[in-house]
Amino acid sequence: MSDIKQHEYSLLNEIAHDSHVTQASLSSSLGIAVGSVNWYIKRLIHRGWIKVSRLDRTRLKYDLTAEGMKVFSKRALLYARVSLKVYGEYRRKAKELVEKMKLEGVEAVCLDGNDEIMDILRLTCIENGIKIANTSTGTILKYKDQDYQIVYQ
Repeated sequence: MSDIKQHEYSLLNEIAHDSHVTQASLSSSLGIAVGSVNWYIKRLIHRGWIKVSRLDRTRLKYDLTAEGMKVFSKRALLYARVSLKVYGEYRRKAKELVEKMKLEGVEAVCLDGNDEIMDILRLTCIENGIKIANTSTGTILKYKDQDYQIVYQ
């Protein structure tokens, strides 16, 4: 795959969602200067990933070319693969933790955190018959330093 920078991918993503997007709105949504947006757009045109057509005297329309769509799709697929790999790793860690707790006779836990990583642990607990309590049960599960941890009270 061609080397693509994050801002270039972000521009392709925005253009894929709205071909009538303006450089000012791209600047605002991506948090980069309008001049930088202009430079990236010129680079994307030069690479053959987008084409520009004039709608009227002041408005432009940006479209992904077939090559641009290919690059965009490959990057999105790569992101999905990496995300699934990360999910699989956290799922494995959650299963190991739950197995350990089941061997120790833990029947209910309180979760310290409420994000996607803790959702994986929450679902793994529920699947394995460990109840999720809203208040401390003596066993608190949390996520720290890229790992799940048990805190016994």
